[in-house]
Amino acid sequence: MTEILDELELDALTEMVNIGVNRSAASLREMVGEQVHLSVPRVALVSREKAIATLGEGNPDTLVGVHQVFEGDIVGRALLIFPDTKSLELVRAVAGPELSLEEIIELEHEALAEIGNVILNGCLATMANMLQRSLKMSLPEILRGEASKFFNLAPPPEAGEVVMLLYIDFALRSRDIRGYIAMLMDMPSLAAMKVMLRDFIDRTAGGIAPLNDPA
Repeated sequence: MTEILDELELDALTEMVNIGVNRSAASLREMVGEQVHLSVPRVALVSREKAIATLGEGNPDTLVGVHQVFEGDIVGRALLIFPDTKSLELVRAVAGPELSLEEIIELEHEALAEIGNVILNGCLATMANMLQRSLKMSLPEILRGEASKFFNLAPPPEAGEVVMLLYIDFALRSRDIRGYIAMLMDMPSLAAMKVMLRDFIDRTAGGIAPLNDPA
């Protein structure tokens, strides 16, 4: 499905996402008081079935995710997904090592929602700004289950979704946690994004506009 976007459009999209996660890392750094490294080494457009298979292969156990709906010139769902076994580790990395296991468990839901909100909003807000569009996002919702649960939620969007699957490396407090950002869009939204990406490329004279990155 990557052929939906040509190489230049996919490069532009990947650069936008990386700028977005770098800005998210800066926000998380302010939350935890130390350096946070986020990177997106690869962006792929895949079918919903392929996304489920990809997450299932590497993570046979339960997954935990933060889910938000976005609406505007494009509509869809954004998800930040980690193996459930990494959930408490991620919360501890953010909350600090001094908390007890009981305190970490108590904070888990709130902390995951805040982490997901920061990262997903950072990505989508940056993309929207660079594309000169606006997006409205719902409040974060925590989900748990097998991979199929994350990609079979009730609409919007409707059947025929394409998943933008972003592999994300998350390094914080000497922990290396890998997960995924997934954005589910229907074909009309993806077609609209293709037009926006082409407009962006044309505005920047055929290349990616350099931005000042605060991360």
